[in-house]
Amino acid sequence: MFSPLMQQIITREGLPVLSAETLDGFAQDAGDMVLMVGGDWKRHVEVNDLAVILPELLKAAGGQLTGAVLDRASEREIQTRFRFNRYPVLIFLRDGQYLGRIQKVLDWADYIAEINAILARAPSDPPPYEFPDGCAPAQTAN
Repeated sequence: MFSPLMQQIITREGLPVLSAETLDGFAQDAGDMVLMVGGDWKRHVEVNDLAVILPELLKAAGGQLTGAVLDRASEREIQTRFRFNRYPVLIFLRDGQYLGRIQKVLDWADYIAEINAILARAPSDPPPYEFPDGCAPAQTAN
């Protein structure tokens, strides 16, 4: 379930809500796109901030970037696929192929610079998963 604010923005802006099953079909025909993966809005305070920022980023892109939101039920599957470790996250794709991600709320100028850098890249595999600061993988016993 989305936050009331996020649901309102999805409806007002006409943003498609995708699932893990519908993402590939949508993304293949979308050109350059950004997928917002919000996470639990009750635990991650930046979700509503990013929900407000996303439509503004799309407007700043002048129609060159398609926006979508991932449904909550698909978040873990997409997290595994794109190997991000923070919510909310913006994932950038070109014709369904990974370009990059932004895992935190930024200043406006930093968003523009980061998005321009991401869109200038060639598609690639997502980077390896990294544990967040302060976390460490479990050690196995010998």
